[in-house]
Amino acid sequence: MRAAFRAVFCSIILFAMLCSSESLICAAERPEYKRTVHDYVMPDVSLINQDGKAVALKSLTSEGRIVILDFIFGTCTTICPVLSASFADFQTRLGAGAGSVQLVSISIDPEHDTPKILKEYLKKFKAKPGWDFFTGSRENIDRVMKAFDAFSADKMAHFPLTFVYSPAQKRWFRVSGLVSTSELMSEYQRALAQ
Repeated sequence: MRAAFRAVFCSIILFAMLCSSESLICAAERPEYKRTVHDYVMPDVSLINQDGKAVALKSLTSEGRIVILDFIFGTCTTICPVLSASFADFQTRLGAGAGSVQLVSISIDPEHDTPKILKEYLKKFKAKPGWDFFTGSRENIDRVMKAFDAFSADKMAHFPLTFVYSPAQKRWFRVSGLVSTSELMSEYQRALAQ
């Protein structure tokens, strides 16, 4: 367990060093970072958040807030902790403005990820209000993943994807690849534009 934690911690530190705003390696130079614009439609499903509450996912895009969404799972030791560390740092950087953004992590391992595990995961990353982690039935999770063209039958082979919904533009930005906090901030600024 300690070795796994050390490996995750080292990969987060390395990623942070490579992706910091001061780094010479920027998103445009990293081939895995790709941004596209889409008209995804959130499926009409309810998922269960870390507090055990059923939430209609479609309602998240009708509240007038920017939504930033990713697909992760609680026992992941590779890309998920890196994506989550970016979410946590993003919330910290937004400070008082964090309430204008809804962060959404959706488990791709609902058979394991109970609300209790989701809550512990968010606590580990010091998540603030406005970041919810969802689980649900395999059928509903698959529907959401397919709606975002992010389906992977094998959780160990899923891709690092981040989706940003702009209520002003009524569209989604899809970012393929690991996203640093600075890049999340840039995507957030783009989503604010009219």
